[in-house]
Amino acid sequence: MPNEAELRACPCPSPRWIFIHDQFVSEAGARVSVFDRSFRYGDGLFETLRVYGGIPFAFEQHLDRLQRGCEFLRIRLPYNVRKLNKLALELIRQNQMPEAVLRLQVSRGVGQRGYAPAGDESPLLVMTLDHAPAIEKSNPTRWRLITSSLRLPMHDPLSSFKTCSKLLHVLASAEARERNAQDALLLNTDGDVVETTNANLFWIKDRVVCTPPLTCGALPGVTRALVINLCSKSRLDLCEHKTSLNDLLRADAVFVTQSVREIVEVTHLDDIALRQSPLVKALSQAYCESRVRTVG
Repeated sequence: MPNEAELRACPCPSPRWIFIHDQFVSEAGARVSVFDRSFRYGDGLFETLRVYGGIPFAFEQHLDRLQRGCEFLRIRLPYNVRKLNKLALELIRQNQMPEAVLRLQVSRGVGQRGYAPAGDESPLLVMTLDHAPAIEKSNPTRWRLITSSLRLPMHDPLSSFKTCSKLLHVLASAEARERNAQDALLLNTDGDVVETTNANLFWIKDRVVCTPPLTCGALPGVTRALVINLCSKSRLDLCEHKTSLNDLLRADAVFVTQSVREIVEVTHLDDIALRQSPLVKALSQAYCESRVRTVG
């Protein structure tokens, strides 16, 4: 376990200590087997959440989704929520990163060649920290989106979880980067808008906050759920319904939600300027206040 002198001496800006194989090790000493099924087949799950003031925000909600995913994939989660929270807090302390992005990844573990698991694999949990992007309310982040050429499948049960098989999202993100956009909008095979590669999608029309239903193929995002709850508390009308790309372009405002960046307004879609609404700023401020009340 690192001492205070080692922590101060490490000049590396990336995470210094990682939890893996039931222990805290240096980044240089962290190793995963080439026979691990997460490496071979993407046979695993992950969660990414924000750390504020040394406290992982909405930890229980993220762990609930992780647990449901493990049950669906028939992977045994090595620790319970209380133990995972304790380990996460220790990782934050050891890295001296009270403002960070925490990632938990669960793999089915080392297994034999072939898609079918043998059933004797030992699940592996890895926890890492990364530096968190700044959230400045006086100068909020705004995104430009492009529409990806790739399509999400309808009625895919895996869309409910963050699986390690994210090749479609990787390729869509590459499309966005090639076109100087921050993210890519994903449509499903029916042509409905669903989400971006990194965030859930919302739009505002006639002061009604709208978002695609999960049946379209959207991830049940933790921040998405918090914003929906916030709309109810703020007495804002909210509607979950399908919409097309053309209807999205005619919205009064478009924004996305994610755990790392909270609420981000979209200024352009496929180089077309979108309308802006003060409701997005109001929602963002309300979300921030709600989060501060939760984590202190």
